Amino acid sequence: MLLVAESTEFAAHDPGPGHPERVARLEAVVEGVRAAGVDDALVELPIRVATRSELERVHDGALLDRVEQLCAAGGGMIDADTVVSRGSWDAAVRAAGAGLAAVDALQRGVGQAAFLGLRPPGHHATAHTPMGFCLLNNVAVAAAALAEHGERVVIVDYDAHHGNGTQDIFWTDPRVLYVSLHQWPLYPGTGRLDDRGTGAGFGTTCNVPFPAGTTGDVYLRAFDEVIEPLVERFAPDWVLVSAGYDAHRADPLTGLALSAGDYAALAARAAALAPPGHVIVFLEGGYDLDALRSCVAATLPPLLGEPARADEAPTADGPGQNVVKAARDLWQH
Repeated sequence: MLLVAESTEFAAHDPGPGHPERVARLEAVVEGVRAAGVDDALVELPIRVATRSELERVHDGALLDRVEQLCAAGGGMIDADTVVSRGSWDAAVRAAGAGLAAVDALQRGVGQAAFLGLRPPGHHATAHTPMGFCLLNNVAVAAAALAEHGERVVIVDYDAHHGNGTQDIFWTDPRVLYVSLHQWPLYPGTGRLDDRGTGAGFGTTCNVPFPAGTTGDVYLRAFDEVIEPLVERFAPDWVLVSAGYDAHRADPLTGLALSAGDYAALAARAAALAPPGHVIVFLEGGYDLDALRSCVAATLPPLLGEPARADEAPTADGPGQNVVKAARDLWQH
């Protein structure tokens, strides 16, 4: 069984007309879940609110107060990209709570994986600053809760934009391995190949920065030659996926060249890194609604161990092979 969160409560976050991270993304996610052809295997995940103490494992109190108070005052701009409405705080604490609810359910044996079609997204939110459409770092909240209970966690982030917030939060933390495949150069300008963490966390950050036009075969080579050996050495108890669908070739904000067929393969590879019943997929970016719908539909069957049913073929022959080689050479030492 596959746990799915796609609550209408996430629609309370409304950045306003013309914003890419719009409420219509939720509708596309719901349509994608229905198009996946796995209805008989879906179980609705009840959503809960993340508590203040759960959020403070990864965010300082000033960030929490700032966002909550701005929403209570009716909303407004945090920065040029990040806007909140009156309902954004309620949506954000539920989005952060969704990962915690999924952990609890999977630990009870309810389902073999979870897909969280939530918003606002989270991976740009640092310990101190909301940014990049993100208010609270959903995947980090779940990872920190697991780590506090002695679990080893891998976060695989294949959003087109580097998850600077997640990297920042776990930069010195040896309990969490953060792996990001992203476009470079691109917002937010972080995620260099040689960023590897520091102190006790050295060796638990891995970045694979791809050029525009990179195709799915290059991503899979990165899994084969870099990510899978690294994760095997780390020996995780859980794998959490920041699934950004903005690496799709139709996305208006990026320049990568993936298809829905590639996203099916990425979901299968990421799920295979996890012990049985210990994989959770968090929605991050993805701003072309048709592409988002197709990619979500392609993601769900592999999480159940079923063959891919994508409506687009995988892609090949793009640039980026040199990046995989450089990353492989770096991590072999």
